[in-house]
Amino acid sequence: MLEEVEAFLFGGLSPPNKKSLLCELGVSAVRREFVSMEEAVRAEALRPPVTSIGPIGWVRRNLFNGALNSILTVIILLFLGKVVPSLVRWAFIDSAWFTSGQACRKAAGACWSIISTNYRFILFGFYPYEEQWRPLLSMGILFGLLLYSRDRTHWKKPLAYAWIAGLFVMGLLMTGGIFWLKPVESTQWGGLPLTLLLAVFGLTAAYPLGVVLALGRRSKMPAVKVLCIVYIELIRGVPLISLLFMSSVILPLFLPEGVTFNKILRAQVAIILFTAAYIAEVVRGGLQGISRGQYEAAHSMGLNYYLTMRLVILPQALKIVIPPTVSILISAFKDTSLVVIIALFDLLKTTQTVLSKPEWMGFSREAYVFVALLYFLGCFSMSNYSRKLEKELSRGT
Repeated sequence: MLEEVEAFLFGGLSPPNKKSLLCELGVSAVRREFVSMEEAVRAEALRPPVTSIGPIGWVRRNLFNGALNSILTVIILLFLGKVVPSLVRWAFIDSAWFTSGQACRKAAGACWSIISTNYRFILFGFYPYEEQWRPLLSMGILFGLLLYSRDRTHWKKPLAYAWIAGLFVMGLLMTGGIFWLKPVESTQWGGLPLTLLLAVFGLTAAYPLGVVLALGRRSKMPAVKVLCIVYIELIRGVPLISLLFMSSVILPLFLPEGVTFNKILRAQVAIILFTAAYIAEVVRGGLQGISRGQYEAAHSMGLNYYLTMRLVILPQALKIVIPPTVSILISAFKDTSLVVIIALFDLLKTTQTVLSKPEWMGFSREAYVFVALLYFLGCFSMSNYSRKLEKELSRGT
């Protein structure tokens, strides 16, 4: 076999030429081997030490990169070593999960039975027990729409139609009174659906209203500018509790006899008006950050005021103020818990109602930890999406 290969490669060469070619091939092979060995040695010499890369390198750079930092790291580790085992033992090992209130009092750890026993009332309030699948399905539709709307490539007309249809179906499920659905008064709404209703629709309506107020405050028309300034400064000068009291107690006094508005609607309007005033100031800061040249460039292209704001100014201004805007929205989401003072049974009020029962008195830590976890999930989701959106817009995608 070797003779056939050699005849194929060197059949046309004389013996001296064949010998010379074989020598050259050998020298080339040795040279390539030497070069590869030299590159391997050089790569080994240039490789960073193990202590400066990977997990060990991260720990050294972030936790032990100086005397003070090292001391603080050791102190925190000692503190965590003291606290975490006790916390784990209280929350998981010695806790009670599916027992009665009397059995919980004998447990050495947390009483999570208050959640497992009363979770339906905490989440749905006084909504009829056998009909609680309806608010659950409504929340599922809402979460599905929110998740689908996270992708900016879906921001098209079909998404708007999906939101309109979804809101109609959610309202139909919650209210009932059509087809086979039993009617349920809005006074029976409560728990997590009510909190999401006040938060999602309140923030959705407050944002465009805040943008309009910001544009009005920078308007060249004196009447519009003065009205916007008075509204923004007046609303920002009073706490949300005052607006909720006014909408719940004082507003009905000015209505004609026999005319009334739903208490949930009144609270919703108060939240919208309050949040819009703060968003207006944030957006105004973004508008002031746009250089004069952007306006002049838009005017040179023949764009009117509406197109200038819609196509040139607002996209840049709203992008600049994404972090403070999301901070305002997160604060407004947490402020929805203040409706408890006007006797709306939101998530916090239903939890307090459970804690008022003699069987579950004394287990407020576990109940409020559960409520705080739900609020944290909502706030963290908004914060995480804002960072994602900011990165996408900075890349121009």
